Amino acid sequence: MSNRKFKQDILHIIGLFVLSQAVDLLCKSLKVTFKNREVMNNLEKQNRNFVLAFWHGQMLLGWYLHRNKNFTALISKSKDGDLLAKLLKHWNYNVVRGSSSKGGDVALGIMVDYAKNNESIVLTPDGPKGKINIMKAGAVITAKKSKAPLILVGIGYKRKKILKSWDKFEIPKFFSTVNAVYSDPVFVNSDLSFTDTSELILDCERKLNELQVEANNFGTKL
Repeated sequence: MSNRKFKQDILHIIGLFVLSQAVDLLCKSLKVTFKNREVMNNLEKQNRNFVLAFWHGQMLLGWYLHRNKNFTALISKSKDGDLLAKLLKHWNYNVVRGSSSKGGDVALGIMVDYAKNNESIVLTPDGPKGKINIMKAGAVITAKKSKAPLILVGIGYKRKKILKSWDKFEIPKFFSTVNAVYSDPVFVNSDLSFTDTSELILDCERKLNELQVEANNFGTKL
């Protein structure tokens, strides 16, 4: 290994360590209020696998809240995905690489296999490139083929910075109040027709957007 390559690797490791520590520090400072989280807790107590989905723009805390569990995460094969994959491994996720545009069929098959057997699945259904808050088929299809229930999560930050990215990525400010709102489990019939499955994807998209609106409402208590 050359000296230059060695230095690059060391700097990369240091950068990842600094990033993971900074994100941990930020997320630990947040004041999170949960609504309906018991639906997920009950499934975990029953040792039931499930599929969990939240929008790409709110994924920073979405990933953090569900760390150190028996979860497999679907992450794109992009360069940004490389960094996220390393961060998620720091949070003890099992990471599968792929997306609807690259490696999607193989990744989806792996996700279904995990959901059928040992692990629950976490993904961002509008990622990795959008359109923003428009649900792709992956979450519903994984739930359908694995017979695992689907849970949707809206995440709202009271104080935040919104980046100029396709997903309007949100970074909460330190010590911000946060709402995390969970749906009831969505059970997807494995015999559902293509048309009915497409309609269910739209229904789940509407539901997740409703949860997101509710999570962003800090005028009243959840």
